[in-house]
Amino acid sequence: MSSTIEQSVRARLISDAPHSLAVPVILRYSDSDPFAVRMVFPPEACLNDTGVTWTFARSLLDAGLRAPSGDGDVHIWPCGRVQTMVELRSPEGVALLQMDTASLRRFLVRSYATVPAGNEAGAMDIERALAALLGNARGLKE
Repeated sequence: MSSTIEQSVRARLISDAPHSLAVPVILRYSDSDPFAVRMVFPPEACLNDTGVTWTFARSLLDAGLRAPSGDGDVHIWPCGRVQTMVELRSPEGVALLQMDTASLRRFLVRSYATVPAGNEAGAMDIERALAALLGNARGLKE
């Protein structure tokens, strides 16, 4: 049976505007995809009125709380002692979010209670993951 944790976090969208904008964000972690964290933005937080989910490595979030991390579309770095910056890059543009470090740490602690660091590969159902990747989930034992 799969275990999923979710946690709402406060985020502030940093822009050219005089004031930052509060953005609702839900962090999601599931032992069915133990290497990944999902950052979910609800429709009201998106330009196209549909929700958006960014998926990236749990280890990136962990590393980004201590030092600048990321070399792809997601970059994370500490900003002082109590804030963390998350930069999301897409062809449409760049979003820069500021989040409370304590909230991110609590989320990570809960995810590590679900699947400890270093045990991600053992938590995966390799056959199901391959079938999903290849688009052929039929025939797998439940």
